Amino acid sequence: MAKDFEYIIKQCIKGEVEFQQELYSFFADRMFALCMQYAKDYEEAKDLMQEGFIKVFNSLGQFRFKGSFEGWVRRIFVNNAIESFRSKKMKFSDMEIQNYAEDFSFDGIMDQIAAQDILNLVQELSPQYRLVFNLYAIEGYNHREIGELLKISEGTSKSNLSRARTILQEKIRNMMEVKVSSDKYHYS
Repeated sequence: MAKDFEYIIKQCIKGEVEFQQELYSFFADRMFALCMQYAKDYEEAKDLMQEGFIKVFNSLGQFRFKGSFEGWVRRIFVNNAIESFRSKKMKFSDMEIQNYAEDFSFDGIMDQIAAQDILNLVQELSPQYRLVFNLYAIEGYNHREIGELLKISEGTSKSNLSRARTILQEKIRNMMEVKVSSDKYHYS
């Protein structure tokens, strides 16, 4: 960790507002992007971000200046999203894992879809599918870890991920069909 950054953190712990603003500014964009991954919309993401930074500032004294500070902040934000989900008492689908057809190919698709479009599609998922998808695909947790975090079975985590992927594939397929249709009638 850079000496300057360590100094900023120590000043934040002392309650120095200007350094708290500096720390907030440094992480705001990245943490808001993370909140948007877990939120259903912009307003919910703003709430998650505010709650996340309150927890970060309240917990700064616990940071031991070992490892990545950004990773520590990110973990607080992810845990905040999980807590928010739990507080809403959402139910996870316990359906059996189905072998959904993997006939959809992403080759070349990612070049044609903007990152914001992908984020919008993920936000359209139900809260439980979105949470499991993000924890697995973005945060890198395995199904056992997700099960422990969310207090669900490993099979339920796998089922929810499988269903989320299927829904996303269908949404991307539909998006691409609309794009192809509109391009077909667009003349230069």
